Amino acid sequence: MPTSSRAKKRTVRIASGRKRARQNVKLNAANTALRSKFRTVIKNVQKAVAAGDKGKASELFQTAQRVIDSIADKGIFHKNKAARHKSRLAAKVKALATAA
Repeated sequence: MPTSSRAKKRTVRIASGRKRARQNVKLNAANTALRSKFRTVIKNVQKAVAAGDKGKASELFQTAQRVIDSIADKGIFHKNKAARHKSRLAAKVKALATAA
């Protein structure tokens, strides 16, 4: 009998277990979408900073803050991780503004 993690997953027989499995699929999809949105807004700010467009960078940073905070509030990321990302992005945007 193989004991690897690739062994065929058994279907759940108990009704509450089946419901939990359905909920897990939905929650996993929602969390994946939010994580993707998080990465996208961070990349957008970093691209604007790299391009040297301070107006666009600060505008994108405002939207990124909202997305990062909402994801932290939902518990997908820890509050400290959200704060760390916001802080680093803010420093980059500020450095771009002061360099000009």
